[in-house]
Amino acid sequence: MPSAYQYCPESCRYIIGEWTAFIERDMNHPSIVCWVPFNESWGLRNIAYNKSQQEFATAVFHLTKALDGTRPVSTNDGWEQIDTDICGIHDYLRSGIQLREKLASLSTLLSGAAQGRMIYANGYAHQGEPVMITEFGGIALSRDMDEQKWGYSGGAADINEFLERLRGLVDAILDCSDIKGYCYTQLTDIMQEVNGLAYMNRKLKIPAEKLEEIFSRSP
Repeated sequence: MPSAYQYCPESCRYIIGEWTAFIERDMNHPSIVCWVPFNESWGLRNIAYNKSQQEFATAVFHLTKALDGTRPVSTNDGWEQIDTDICGIHDYLRSGIQLREKLASLSTLLSGAAQGRMIYANGYAHQGEPVMITEFGGIALSRDMDEQKWGYSGGAADINEFLERLRGLVDAILDCSDIKGYCYTQLTDIMQEVNGLAYMNRKLKIPAEKLEEIFSRSP
């Protein structure tokens, strides 16, 4: 859902109307596996402590479930989560060693922060929903970066370093039984974000067999 520039009663009315229309229009598309009304507190900048913003996001969660009970809802994916079907965590740690250390204890992970933001909003806690790393990686090749183009977690000097970092991050998640899934950032470059596995024209940066080896590994 596009985020509102400012939270206010008017933005709430627009969001409800547009979100309802989106679901009614798209709910029969098999490619949609989850509804994500809010991402990283965009449009709800104070949801960590603001009760009004928490109640509004909770209302959207229940509205979504009422309109489509067939898919999970990740209400505020990334951090500062409230009522949700998925605990979706965004964290762009640079190395598998760092990520492995962070995932070593589920209780410590869920009571802590990602990218400097608490995993749950004030007054909310994990209720048994599956924990997923729904954004991570963000590795770019240094050759593709300049002042206008960047990767979320910095550049790799070459393809070998790219693969080493990618494998370390994916292995850290797969080796943690508490993590039930992941979504890598990202499939292709998008404008200034050059941390895709492929360029915008879908040409792969990395040999497909190397990517298959890393991503198809069983937990």
